[in-house]
Amino acid sequence: MTTLLTYIEMAILWVHIFTAMIFVGGSFFIWLVVMPSSYKITDDEKLRTKIVGTIGKNFAFFTNISVVILVLTGLYNLTWYLPGGNYIYALFNTTGGQILLYKMILVLAMILLMYGNNLYHGKKIMSLVREGKMDEVRRIRKRTHFLSYVTLLLMVIITILAVSLQFY
Repeated sequence: MTTLLTYIEMAILWVHIFTAMIFVGGSFFIWLVVMPSSYKITDDEKLRTKIVGTIGKNFAFFTNISVVILVLTGLYNLTWYLPGGNYIYALFNTTGGQILLYKMILVLAMILLMYGNNLYHGKKIMSLVREGKMDEVRRIRKRTHFLSYVTLLLMVIITILAVSLQFY
């Protein structure tokens, strides 16, 4: 017999998965579709930066909401993924717990990298564009793109770990 708690757990898991689809899928869309397309739209680096910056700011709204929802629903889901009531013990001493622990560490690293990169480099790039220092923008953009690709890689690894939890 299915209980109300089971329906709540299923709903929260669904919200977690749906939010992850928006967050991860949207991030890949930005880097695989929007960024390359911006080079086809215009050769004007200033205009291109403005276009991508505007899209990025709009997506940031959904990213911020997604991160909060993913962390909250992920912490709730942790309570029923781990056996027993001693969650700390289970994190370190069960296979599923260890997968969750690695996932949590990678999520924290991804959040710090993503927001650190966006806050520091994003503002710097927009400032340099306004000043017309396009050579410096290109130099910084190489660094920020590398960090963004690392963030995408972390998203993939986190997703693989999440799927692997279904087997433990």
